[in-house]
Amino acid sequence: MLSNLSTTNNPGLKLPEELQGYHTLVPLEPSGTGVERRKFGNWYSTVYRAIRSSDGLPYVLRRIENFRLTRQSAFAPIEVWSSLRHPGIISVREAFTTRSFDDNSLVVVYAYHPNSQTLFDAHLKPKPPTYQSRYQHGRQQLLLQAQSTVIAERTIWSYIVQIACAVKKVHDLGQAVRMIDVSKVLLTGQNRIRISSCGIVDVLMHDTVQDMLTLQQEDLTMFGRLVFALCCNNVSAATSAHFQKSLELIGRLYSADVKNVALFLISKGGPHRNVDQLLDMIRGKVMQEQEEALNATDRLEHELQSELENARLVRLLCKFGFINERPEFAREPRWAETGDRYIIKLFRDYVFHQMDEQGNPVLNMSHVLTCLNKLDAGTDERIMLVARDEQNCLVVSYKEIKACIDGAFT
Repeated sequence: MLSNLSTTNNPGLKLPEELQGYHTLVPLEPSGTGVERRKFGNWYSTVYRAIRSSDGLPYVLRRIENFRLTRQSAFAPIEVWSSLRHPGIISVREAFTTRSFDDNSLVVVYAYHPNSQTLFDAHLKPKPPTYQSRYQHGRQQLLLQAQSTVIAERTIWSYIVQIACAVKKVHDLGQAVRMIDVSKVLLTGQNRIRISSCGIVDVLMHDTVQDMLTLQQEDLTMFGRLVFALCCNNVSAATSAHFQKSLELIGRLYSADVKNVALFLISKGGPHRNVDQLLDMIRGKVMQEQEEALNATDRLEHELQSELENARLVRLLCKFGFINERPEFAREPRWAETGDRYIIKLFRDYVFHQMDEQGNPVLNMSHVLTCLNKLDAGTDERIMLVARDEQNCLVVSYKEIKACIDGAFT
């Protein structure tokens, strides 16, 4: 869920060794003197990575400190969130209360996405200047240059489409996200974002009766604040004190479509302001995002296919290594280089130990890969295998050689 800050449990933090079936807790956020503690609403919040004993997999535990649960029914929203699966939302696993931290704590468990960071850390957090080198009069000069804080418009659209699709899924289930903020939306890959910390507000505000339509309208408003913050590189860009300047900045840096979407999201709620209308406004960008996602899937499948082919060839090479050159088993029929094993030895020489007319070794990877692929497929093509002393030769097919290799392992 967040990038690792530590790989071992720090004994100075006095973390519990075991917590409701989770162990090896590691904080994922900076802590200590001089570090401002993060709050979740009115409560201090801490995020840990932990290993679940039942499956040995890592998970994220978000702890809300000093929260006393008054009703067990407050966990009902967690059951709804745990059944929700969407690529734009960090999956909720479970929630429980504990006194293992010497207080009353609420802990909500989420799926773990390593090496991820919040949108605030990725885009809004001040970055140190970089050194740029240039040559003048034949001498190299190093100049300090501030890093650009402007996010590419294509990236902004990708974020808008992904969040809109996630919000659409939640609203269709009759729920509200209630947490769309640059500090809670995670960048888990290249332009790949997910909304985190879902379900916690529902538990914290369980005793407060609120209209779901109002909460869904607030989702869109929070979404608008996030768009303003990213476009203006300022978390307060949508406040009344900065609104007009922020709007002018968006108009200068981005297209009118981005500005219109930001204004739609930040506007006052009404019966016609919903996520469906938003998706209708950006349907062209949604199509573009889908096309790019399909192209990315095709590229990954192509690379995966190449890796699968490599894996098959590696297995064949491993079998060659196990079968050939085992003089210590020369008297055992299953291992001696006679019969089928002799054919395998000759084929190994045919693939790897060929010589040219001048007696130099042939280093032809194309020949090796072609032979191994034909062997893996077991084709009927026949080849001549010649012994090193050139006294014996055999004409066999790749299918027969493959049967010999398989027979050596049965």
